[in-house]
Amino acid sequence: MPEKDGTLPASRTAAVTALVVVLSGCLTALLARSTVEGIVQLGMFPQGAVQLWSVPAAWLAGTALAAAALAVGRARPLVVAVVLTALGILSLVTSGVLGILGACVAIAVYRVASARSAPVTWAAVAVVFVALTAAMWRWQDIGAGEMALWAGFVLPEGIETVHRMAEPEFSAGRRTASAAFLLVLLLLAVATGSGVRARRLDAQAVVDRREATARDHEASAALGRASERARIAREMHDIVAHSVSVMIALSDGAAAVLDHAPDRSREALRELSRTGRSALSDMQGVLGALDPADEREAHLDPMEPTEINLQTIVDRFRTAGLPLTATGLDVALPLDTTVRLALVRIVSEALTNALRHAHGVTSVQVAVRRSDTDVEVEVLDDASPGLERTGAMMPGVQGSGRGLSGMRERAALLGGHVLAGPRTGGGWRVLVVLPCATEG
Repeated sequence: MPEKDGTLPASRTAAVTALVVVLSGCLTALLARSTVEGIVQLGMFPQGAVQLWSVPAAWLAGTALAAAALAVGRARPLVVAVVLTALGILSLVTSGVLGILGACVAIAVYRVASARSAPVTWAAVAVVFVALTAAMWRWQDIGAGEMALWAGFVLPEGIETVHRMAEPEFSAGRRTASAAFLLVLLLLAVATGSGVRARRLDAQAVVDRREATARDHEASAALGRASERARIAREMHDIVAHSVSVMIALSDGAAAVLDHAPDRSREALRELSRTGRSALSDMQGVLGALDPADEREAHLDPMEPTEINLQTIVDRFRTAGLPLTATGLDVALPLDTTVRLALVRIVSEALTNALRHAHGVTSVQVAVRRSDTDVEVEVLDDASPGLERTGAMMPGVQGSGRGLSGMRERAALLGGHVLAGPRTGGGWRVLVVLPCATEG
């Protein structure tokens, strides 16, 4: 059965090559016999010369050995080329003919050119050509020139042969013709084999590029999925940690003042409801990003919160019980929604940390500042020094560790940065700096 690319299997190709060599060798052996007979007619071999049977015999023996070498040595073309060259020299020494071994050497060189690099191929060609040409120049009696001139020659009727020579005299022209014929065969073999190798390498390069592209796409998709998971995890953390922490504080505060300050309790409950609805809306947006079943919401940004006003965020945390003061809330924030969203998320995270983890906090300050090139928000609290920030105001609530890393990731995506850490005199400081272009 042919291969997928339409070519025959290597074993079948080798068998076909060997069969063609055998058939060609048998036919050309007849031509060699006819050439010897023509030389005898011309008187350059004696009547009944041994060459009448030794040349065809050597020709057929070379054919059989060459066919076997080409059939069994297809995986080692260089070795086959060397073996056939040696057989050709042996044939020239013993019988004065190269025979079909010259064409068989060209087949071996074709295989070398199709499998090995150009330097190796040309080195093999040089060795083969020099060795065989030297042997032909020294020992050849019948070559391409002789066969072209004397094959089938018959003396005209009435003319008798006068034998004067034991063998044809040396002719540089006929030797050159044989060497040129061999060179043409070798060059054709190199050209054909190199073309086959180039096409195979091109095909392999196409396959390699496709595989590399597929790997790149797979890696990009994996990175995209990881990035999306990280983004969704960050948004879910913001929604749950910020809103639920405020809701817990509001519900605890409402329960604490229910008996002696019912108006404050009702206000806390109203803020609790607003916070819960906002959190629910934000969570629906995040889930919609995973499976936007409602096409009416497809045009909305699923990661945009329902509230991007810093004043509202500050009021919500103040209602939840934080002793909060704020300055600069009237500063015009950038119109860029991504910058405003990052500010809201980072400030909410900082205030949530103060609400959940600051022990003994009596004051929380939020300061907003803007210059021509960036906008800054600083959040300070005065929690008691020397204590870990773990569940001070909300016992039993532990942090996930995503807060600070999420703040830094948000700022870094916009080319800004976040500084967060303890203050020298006690408390905690968060400073976010985001770049913003001059507007208007």
